[in-house]
Parts: sequence; structure tokens; C-alpha cells
Amino acid sequence: MNDTRLLTRRSVLAGSAALGLAAALAACSGSGAGSGKPLKFWNMPWGGVSFNPLDKKISQAYRPAHGLPPVTYQAVQWANFVATFASAIASKTGPAVSSGSGTQAFQFAEQGQIAYADDLLDSWKKNGLHDDFLPGLLDTMKTPKGYVAVPYNLDMRALWLSAPLLQKAGVQAPTDWQSYLDACEALKKIGAYGFGISAGPQGNGFQVLVGLLINNGGGLFDEEQKPRCVTDENVQALEFVVEMIRKGYVDPGSVGYSTDNAQAQWKAGKFAMGFEGPGLASNLGGTFTKDIVIGDPLTGATGKKGALFFPNNIMMYTNTPSQKGSEAFLTYYYKNMAPLWTQHTGIGLPVLRSIAETPEFKSDPNAAKLISDWQPICKTWAAPGGDALFANVTIVDSTTPMTDWAQNVLSLKETPKESLQTLQTRLEGALKK
Repeated sequence: MNDTRLLTRRSVLAGSAALGLAAALAACSGSGAGSGKPLKFWNMPWGGVSFNPLDKKISQAYRPAHGLPPVTYQAVQWANFVATFASAIASKTGPAVSSGSGTQAFQFAEQGQIAYADDLLDSWKKNGLHDDFLPGLLDTMKTPKGYVAVPYNLDMRALWLSAPLLQKAGVQAPTDWQSYLDACEALKKIGAYGFGISAGPQGNGFQVLVGLLINNGGGLFDEEQKPRCVTDENVQALEFVVEMIRKGYVDPGSVGYSTDNAQAQWKAGKFAMGFEGPGLASNLGGTFTKDIVIGDPLTGATGKKGALFFPNNIMMYTNTPSQKGSEAFLTYYYKNMAPLWTQHTGIGLPVLRSIAETPEFKSDPNAAKLISDWQPICKTWAAPGGDALFANVTIVDSTTPMTDWAQNVLSLKETPKESLQTLQTRLEGALKK
């Protein structure tokens, strides 16, 4: 699985002030016969070093039908990717098809730059691809005007456990918030922290906290897609976090930790439980690939289950040499992209059942459990108001108000309700800009 730092760079607003185009683009290469101007496919480095070479090979094997354009492939690095896409789209030199940030399609759709995927998805009803998607995933892409993109790979924040540390502490894996607290108390006695989190500017602490809000039936947006932070469910979830902080179950340094710092604590045997991305075990490497395991989804204080996930996607643009060509290439690509997962290139979790059910993918029990047990209960940033993403979720995706909120909670600068009131005010202010 891939580095969570790659999968969490979703906000197309986060770097919108960037002016340079420093993102290194891999060399373009044509693919196959065809006619007319080539169709550009840009993809991100979603996995390890083997991902883009294999992805390029799959893309270049495409042979368009007569009259449709061939495809060129570019790997777009995450560094300055916001400016890279924004400038290319504005100058009409961008891709016809691309991945990118998880909310990018929703932003460009507002600018009239996205070719909606309704016709493509309708055509997939005939070849079985439409029904191959995991439950609820297509709904996350649906807007009143149509489907802005097609789900491609999944990231989520799920519970990881250090099996050796839990065994040393003599405690069972938690199944709800109370048993989680009990496990934390046992782990504290052996010098380990039960709630590993990184809330610094380069961490994902705000995602972990939102995941707990969702776990308790809460979240940040209402049915009208407006911020609604101060709810009983959200306050209760943060009170759970504060209890863990006051009881010493949280590393005091977590308020400033980066993802790298958190991984160092896992390696040092200081973090025994925590909510991280699918790639944690492989990122830690060594014996950790077997020593840390995915736990069961927790039942929150309200009796509900839930977690935060990110349906990364592939989108089509109105600036294409051929819309039929864009759709034909994506049909080919989705039919042939399975090796990206079966060869364990490090891409996020698959969106298609046919890939998730392969013996090669299921050979990783943690990845298999994420699909079978966690994906069905996951929700997007839009929770609890709905499943579909929308343009304004960018105000909570890797933004300063969210990082500040997480740090305020962990440092106990504000009570749970006060921190949510502050966050509400800042998100409303962000929408007015």
C-alpha cells in the first residue's frame, strides 16, 4: 500500500497560491494506432516505485478503435500539482483524462471544465463494469448535474493495532469506545500509547478526529452541504478524545507530530493503536508488516459505526480531442488496471469487486479486511448530511482551520464544544471568501 502522505494531498485549494510549475512530468509517449490529436492521460504517483512504470505500460497497450485518438501518458508529481493542473486547464494544454486530488473534479466542474461521466457509466451497464463497483462508491461522485468522475482508488482512516504490544499488555483488541479505553489503560502500564495521532501541519490528526465524529454518527456537514459542527454526537466524540488525553493515553508530542514522527513512534513501540491509512504496515516495513494488523470497526457511544474515507477518482475534461475517445480509453483502462493491485504496486484500495476478490489482492489480510469490514461503514467528508462530495468540502480538506482545530483539541486549549464552535466560525468564514 502507498504512503498516506500521497493519498492525503487532496485539496485543490490547499496550494492554490502556488505560482510555479515545478511538478516534474514524466516523458510523454504515444500508444498504438489511431487517428487525430493524441488524448492526454495524466496520472499521479499513487503507489511505490513500481506503480507508474506499470501504469504507463497498461496505458500504452491501449489500441484505439478506428477513428479514435491514441493516448499519451504523463506521471504528474504531487509537488505543486495544484498549480500544474490549474495552469494547464486554464491554457487548454491540460489532459483529457486524469486523476488528481479527490475533490479536484468538483472544483473544475464548477468552472465548466469537466465532462460528466453519465454516458460512460451508462455504457458500462452493458459490459458489467457499472455493477462491479463496491457499494455506494458511485454515489460519492453524483451531483445534481451528473457524475463528475469515476471512483479509482480508496484511502481511509482505519484502526491499526500492534498485536505484540496488546499481547504484552494482556488485553484483547477493542470493539467499542469503552473497551478501547480499557486497552489504553493496559497499554499505559507497559509504556505504550493507545491513541497514536499526529496533529502537526504535516500530520493527519484532523482526519482522525473527523473519523471519530463519523464513528459516533456525527460529522461536519448537514443535508444542505453547509458546515454544522456543534452537535451532541460531535461533542461526545471529542469528550472521548479528551478523556484519553487526560488519562495519559496520548503522546504529549502528538500535537506537533508529522506523519513521519508518528511512524517513528510506531517503530519505537510507543504507539500501539491508532487510526491510519491502508499503507501503514508496508510503510513501517520489516516485522511490522505482520506485527500490526487492522482491527474491527469500533462501535461509538451512540451505538453507531463509521469511519472517514477518501474515494480518489479519475475525471474527464471538456478539453479533449474526442469525448468518445476519452470514454473508450477509460473503458479499456478499467478493464485492464487490475495488475496495479494484484502486483502490489502500493496503490490505494481497489474500487472494483473483481479486483478485491482476486487471490493476489486477498493475500494481504489487512487490505482484505479493509474492503470487507471497513469500506461498507465508511463515509466521506460530506457526512452526516450525505455521501456525495461537493466543491466546498475543500474547506476542510488539509486546510489551516482543520489543523488548528486538531491542535486545539489535543492541547486542551478549548473544551470540545468550544473547539467545534471555533471551527464552525472559521469554516463559515472560509465559505464567504
